[in-house]
Amino acid sequence: MAEKLGQILLRLGYISDDELGRALRVQTGESGRRKLGDILMELRLKEEELLEALSIQSGLPIISEKEFPETLPIDKLSFAFLKENAFLPLSVNNGTLSLAIADTSRRDAVESIRASFGCDVKLYLAKGKSIISHLDSLYASRNAMMQRLIEGVIEEEASVPEENGDVSHLKDLAQEKGIIQLVNLIIENAVKDRASDIHVEPEETLIRVRYRIDGILYDKEMLPAKMQPALSSRIKLLSRMNIAERRLPQDGRIRGSFAGRDIDIRVSTLPTVYGESIVMRLLDREASFISLEEIGFDGQLLERYGRLIKKPYGMVLITGPTGSGKTTTLYASLVKLNSPEKKIITVEEPVEYLLRGINQIQVRPRIGLSFANGLRHIVRQDPDIIMVGEIRDLETASISIHAALTGHLLFSTLHTNDSASAITRLVDMGVEPYLVSSTLAGVMAQRLVRRICPYCKVQKEADPPVKAEGIEAVWEGRGCERCNGTGYRGRVAIFELLDIDDEFRELITRNATSREMKDKAVASGMRTLRKDGLGKVRQGITTIDEVYRVTQIEL
Repeated sequence: MAEKLGQILLRLGYISDDELGRALRVQTGESGRRKLGDILMELRLKEEELLEALSIQSGLPIISEKEFPETLPIDKLSFAFLKENAFLPLSVNNGTLSLAIADTSRRDAVESIRASFGCDVKLYLAKGKSIISHLDSLYASRNAMMQRLIEGVIEEEASVPEENGDVSHLKDLAQEKGIIQLVNLIIENAVKDRASDIHVEPEETLIRVRYRIDGILYDKEMLPAKMQPALSSRIKLLSRMNIAERRLPQDGRIRGSFAGRDIDIRVSTLPTVYGESIVMRLLDREASFISLEEIGFDGQLLERYGRLIKKPYGMVLITGPTGSGKTTTLYASLVKLNSPEKKIITVEEPVEYLLRGINQIQVRPRIGLSFANGLRHIVRQDPDIIMVGEIRDLETASISIHAALTGHLLFSTLHTNDSASAITRLVDMGVEPYLVSSTLAGVMAQRLVRRICPYCKVQKEADPPVKAEGIEAVWEGRGCERCNGTGYRGRVAIFELLDIDDEFRELITRNATSREMKDKAVASGMRTLRKDGLGKVRQGITTIDEVYRVTQIEL
């Protein structure tokens, strides 16, 4: 049995019997909420003396500040996690992570690192204040590094001669070391911050760089306006766009390793008054697929949706605005249905994630491979299940309807505000109501709301307008380092599932309005987006403000 810490400190002569007794009485009075070492340090014990005693007790060697690394050897651990536990990664050699710790009781956190990365962890002891200070300096160096790169790019741009010709000049700028490092750093920072999109927006006097995190845009960098040619040229070169073309929108793609992760980036440029606005959509190919339960399906919805997608034929539509998680739900549905006896083919723009055992087609409009053309040929491949990324026009809608009529289960998406509006949208496209009635099995509308940060959530009494919704208490995030002070971390979906039964088919056939159909669905027991969101508020998953924000309901 390991020697007690107090006895070690007594033996080393760092505390007296009286001081140990006082510290133990304080600890007992506080029901053991604080560690003995922390209490003794409030008396007169020095941190290095406590560290020596902990080293004797645990058998771990002590490492000094001089041996701390200048950069973190591993990027997949968040600064918030490291600071909370006072952990400092030192090096990674031959599958072993050397880790400095200040508290030997943090064994669970150490085990989570070992399990997450599948590596051995070699522990060292260091002062907690020194670890936190070093982490802060490393985090601050991120901003300092950005500033140094900006200054370097401006110098490099000034050194490139203009007389080489416009296109040649842009290529020279895009291949300078500074701009390469700057673009890489912007993307790596976005990956570390869990961003889904990077927005590079030129203005008159500056370039604004914003990250979309959990669906909300945040300002991150303000770059000098003179960097715009170099920055846009570098991004366009990486995404294989035409550098010389700055008058027309372009689309491209970047694939590479950033912040230690395999990232696929969809790039879109748009000419504006002050230069090209660029949006980069980040897709993490190493991210595990999310199940329907993780997306936000509860038991009741999972049962109903499960019955719907197991039908042998018909059309299932997922609706919502851009960025509402429709594609994620489609992928989760296909993964749930995927089995050796079923042939599944998809036609997408773009193919965001590769699904094992599923045939996926990438739309290529430049060579004539559109949704409609791809779908026309898919039907000849004898599939059981078809997924069309989006129904955009009458031709795609007509072929989709035909596929559903001829014994296929077809999934697709539409951009509508609710489930009932999807039906009228198809009719407005030119599809005959009787064909919609014959093929549509169900429609599900969805939105994404931000999750309350689990690390800083607190409960409070609901305000009167919220109590009017039947909710007495709500949860909210106070804001912490793990959620960047926002009170939110991650997102979850809210849903509205419309089952198409015989009564509903009659409404469709007689060309009823979307309001009539929604009223009928609600009367039949359909849970609307707002009601599903309020249910997640009661469960402490999200806030009432988030539900009001995405369902366009004002307080």
